[in-house]
Amino acid sequence: MAAKFTSLDSCLEKHLPAKELEEVKRILYGKPVSKLELPARALKFADENDFELVGYKFGVQEEQLRRPRIVRIGAVQNKIVLPTNAPLANQLSALHSRIKEITNTAALCGVNIICFQECWTMPFAFCTREKHPWTEFAESAQDGSTIKLCQELAKQHNMVIVCPILERDVVNQDKIFNTAGRIAVNICYGRHHPLNWLMYAINGAEICFNPSATVGALSEPMWPIEARCAAIANNYYTVAINRIGTEVFDNEFTSGDGKPGSSYVTAPDGSRTPGLSRVRDGLLVAEMDLNQCRQVKDKWCFQM
Repeated sequence: MAAKFTSLDSCLEKHLPAKELEEVKRILYGKPVSKLELPARALKFADENDFELVGYKFGVQEEQLRRPRIVRIGAVQNKIVLPTNAPLANQLSALHSRIKEITNTAALCGVNIICFQECWTMPFAFCTREKHPWTEFAESAQDGSTIKLCQELAKQHNMVIVCPILERDVVNQDKIFNTAGRIAVNICYGRHHPLNWLMYAINGAEICFNPSATVGALSEPMWPIEARCAAIANNYYTVAINRIGTEVFDNEFTSGDGKPGSSYVTAPDGSRTPGLSRVRDGLLVAEMDLNQCRQVKDKWCFQM
């Protein structure tokens, strides 16, 4: 049954009359976001390559003295491409190719910043409690093959790429976590901790990405709430990105629960996009004006 349930939004649209649907979405999602017109070429490519492509635009009050600061972001969710027992190099190469397809499509849609899901270059193998062979997916954040690919794509498309991988310092044999930038990245489980979100806001973040790999039974009831709540409390945009699919491993492991996607974006005023599918690869494009962060702070005065 769960596999056939593609998304909450599609269920509501299928079963509710238009007027009731409008009111339900107002209560669940806040003020409506408008559909973003995407290039026909991008939509055709997405259809041919079997991934969902949707776009939304957050409304914002026009100001007289300050120019708009428009940013278009992309949120990517995807399944692994090859079985978990395939050669590691083949698994990595297949995922590189898949993400390259989706990133090129994002570029056609005018995306400025794109974020992939947590540990996107590998199966989410932490549930196996095994180190071998999964730690081999760890690579340098300076000159690993994944970073080189992202550098090429970033340069080609003039795009910022948030690339959540398993990092390793190949010189000192240490894992590293020190990244810099005004764009915040609150990895997966960090979304359960309100002070994580607050820390990024205090340091000036205006967009906070949450690349995740969370299972349905545990987190799905909380998933639509946490990142949206963080956007409201901290007066910035949040981008919640989840993996999809059920990954099967050769050895017995802790959890084989499927990961239900449903990636979405929330604005500082609490309005949010519909979520991507629970079962399909997808790219969600959202256009936003960063001026709304200040507008909401001035209007609501939540931060004292």
